Amino acid sequence: MKKRILAGVLAGVLALGVLTACGSSNAKETTAPAETAGETAGETEAAATGELVPIKVAASATPHAEILEQAKPLLAEQGYDLQVTVFNDYVQPNNVVEAGDFDANYFQHIPYLNSFNEEQGTHLVNAGGIHYEPFGIYPGTKTSLDELADGDVIAVPNDTTNEARALLLLQDNGIITLKDGVGLEATVTDIVDNPKNVKIQELEAAQVSRVTGEVAFVVLNGNYALEAGYSVAKDAVAYEQSDSEAAKTYVNVIAVKEGNENNDAIRALVDVLKSDAIKEYINNTYDGAVIPFEE
Repeated sequence: MKKRILAGVLAGVLALGVLTACGSSNAKETTAPAETAGETAGETEAAATGELVPIKVAASATPHAEILEQAKPLLAEQGYDLQVTVFNDYVQPNNVVEAGDFDANYFQHIPYLNSFNEEQGTHLVNAGGIHYEPFGIYPGTKTSLDELADGDVIAVPNDTTNEARALLLLQDNGIITLKDGVGLEATVTDIVDNPKNVKIQELEAAQVSRVTGEVAFVVLNGNYALEAGYSVAKDAVAYEQSDSEAAKTYVNVIAVKEGNENNDAIRALVDVLKSDAIKEYINNTYDGAVIPFEE
């Protein structure tokens, strides 16, 4: 288990699992400032000037900035100088892209991006989905879903977004059936079929992992699973798949100002982040807490 990723996953699913922004507005610049990348292909421009074309990206520290660091040499081969600045909040990374000071950011999922645009009047768009941070079902008093018995209790987070994701995951694994169309607004009142008469225990998210000795299973978002010492890859009896509604909705994206999503530099950035080399890095580094997003 790589404990170093806890803070980032908290920001991610949090980051991304909630639709509010928090934290300091301070930023840590990891490279020297540079001009905004233009629309000319990096290799052509680099050949003409003898210099790499800069791409300035604002990011959360973990896992986003770590993933970007792996992309730097790959982009350099294409004529681009990827410059990463780490921010400690979820407001400034959007503001600096809106202002044109940065070319892109990488820290947020689409619901947060849409909410930010609506509340702040910004014009940011998704240029490409890179990864998601999955919810998982973890053992409590039982270790296999095949052991689920009539009347067993499953603990889930009680906040709106996370509860819906938990319920959808239970539905995907045949434990319950939800009312058609409720999607990521689902609550326990939307359960229409419950063949095992499972009791859903709703708890504050941070408390869910603390009742493993009292319930059959718990459903946790990534950061709380890691804090509890679980490995998503090794310990979860089931977790959100890349084609699930939640994964598609909460995919972490490269965000840019509207109109820049097809710039050569941005397309190169997204293509590298979706490359096999970066996917391999993610899979080998984050123990299932971060998973490459497949379109």
